Amino acid sequence: MEWIYNNDVFVPPEPNNYEGFVYVIENLVTGRKYVGKKHFWTRQKNRKTKRRVTKESDWRNYFGSSEELNADIEKYGKDQFKRTILHLCVYKKQMTYLEQKEQWDRNVLLTDDYYNTNIS
Repeated sequence: MEWIYNNDVFVPPEPNNYEGFVYVIENLVTGRKYVGKKHFWTRQKNRKTKRRVTKESDWRNYFGSSEELNADIEKYGKDQFKRTILHLCVYKKQMTYLEQKEQWDRNVLLTDDYYNTNIS
C-alpha cells in the first residue's frame, strides 16, 4: 500500500529534507476519511553516547491513530484504503498548522464522513 502525492506514488526526494506530511486516508468502501499528520523521522537519545540519533519513522506502513479507522482497516483490509499526502512540510509547526487547517476547512467534527474525533 503506497502513499499518493500529486496523483503519483510518492517517492521521497534524496536527501529528504522534509520533517513530515499532512495526509488523508479514505475508506474506499464507505467513503469515510481521516485527516492527520506524520513525521518522517524519530529522534531519540542513544543511551550509551547520550547523543541524539535520527532514524526513519514507520511512515511507509502508517495508517493513522484513530481506533475506529484501524478497526475498519482490519475489517475491510488495507487494499480498501487510499492514502494521500496533501502537504509536504519542512517544519513541525507547519505540519501542525496545515493539519489543523485541513481539519477545520473540512469540518471533520461536524460530519460522520470523517473518523476524526478531535482536532490536534
